[in-house]
Amino acid sequence: MARAKQPTPVRREVSSEYISKADRKSPTGEEAVVVSGADGSVKPSSSSSSSLAVPMKKEAGVVTLLIDVAGIYISFLTWAYLQEKLTTTNYGASSFSKGERFKFPVFLLTIQSLFAALGGKLFTVLSTPKGQPVPAMIPSRAILPPLLLVAFTNALAAPFGYAALGHIDYITYILAKSCKLLPVMFLHITLFRKRYPLYKYLVVAAVTAGVAVFTLHSGSKKHKTSSSHSGQTSWGLLLLGINLLFDGLTNSTQDYIFQTFQPYTGPQMMMANNLLSSVITGGYLVLSPWLVKTGLGEWFGMAQATGSEGELAGALAFLARHPEAWRDVLGFAVCGCVGQVFIFHTLSTFSSVLLVTVTVTRKMFTMILSVVAFGHRLSQMQWLGVGLVFGGIGVEAGIARREKLAKEEAKRKAKAQ
Repeated sequence: MARAKQPTPVRREVSSEYISKADRKSPTGEEAVVVSGADGSVKPSSSSSSSLAVPMKKEAGVVTLLIDVAGIYISFLTWAYLQEKLTTTNYGASSFSKGERFKFPVFLLTIQSLFAALGGKLFTVLSTPKGQPVPAMIPSRAILPPLLLVAFTNALAAPFGYAALGHIDYITYILAKSCKLLPVMFLHITLFRKRYPLYKYLVVAAVTAGVAVFTLHSGSKKHKTSSSHSGQTSWGLLLLGINLLFDGLTNSTQDYIFQTFQPYTGPQMMMANNLLSSVITGGYLVLSPWLVKTGLGEWFGMAQATGSEGELAGALAFLARHPEAWRDVLGFAVCGCVGQVFIFHTLSTFSSVLLVTVTVTRKMFTMILSVVAFGHRLSQMQWLGVGLVFGGIGVEAGIARREKLAKEEAKRKAKAQ
């Protein structure tokens, strides 16, 4: 009787999720990454194919580097500026009228998703080597359910984030959005039973403490006469917590897709995620006139937020009354699309360590831009909270950089032998 081959036992590795698994690649040699949400936040995939021999990435020139970094900074700083402008500006304000604010987040998300889906398609075509077929957006039926889950959680996350901006200021929003490591770790610990090194728990503690300190000392706000939010901070943080939870579920599901359906690339994910999100949010916009009149719509106060005619008709009516808002809406969508393209190009051309550095500093510059452009005033304790948040993120990035360089050096030595 032939001997049955014994299965190789599964090895349980210490997880270094979020940014420090950037050196793990797909069989094609391309880094698998997760760009979650519309803000282009980066989280490399935890693909477990590090045992495969993959070619080392060839670094491009300084000019390409400067173009990519400048593209990320310009597109996402402008995106963040337009996001805060759309949620705080009273369009049509005059000495006779207070004006009105844009309160149609699903419409805004749909416009951006459509632009990003088109950008993802063009990027997929242009990044395909000459003579090879363009990869399909959905290469198999098996990948469709997790892709739909990603699109669904991504579509749900944005409205909660925009609703939170009605109760907290934009700087608190930026700091809390920098805490994506917390929901990602929570979901991976509870659902996937992964373990993390001690320093990651310390980073999460520092970032969480920073947000708490900033929020508890938020007495010095913008200008009291023109406050852009309701002041119901606890409710705003709850909404933002739901947003971060959906972001974490999006990250975890994308991570599963990159692990299971190799070699599924970043441009394919960008195209599929945004197109499916557009279908989901577009369906909501079409059904919103009916949903407003249901018990669920009454409980959520949809009629107060978007009008009895539904969000699509309400948004189009708003833009008809204030055509100058079209410039901000379309600019927001274009910047989000272009920023994602620059992120994926940077990852395919340079190392993910570079991109993590750019992402962290970009968030810092976004906060500074918000302070300067919209007149926010921060107390000393709030600056301490900011320091704790970005200090924790900086420590995480620094440790990740050392781990990645050590692994690359080990790979080079192994290859030489």
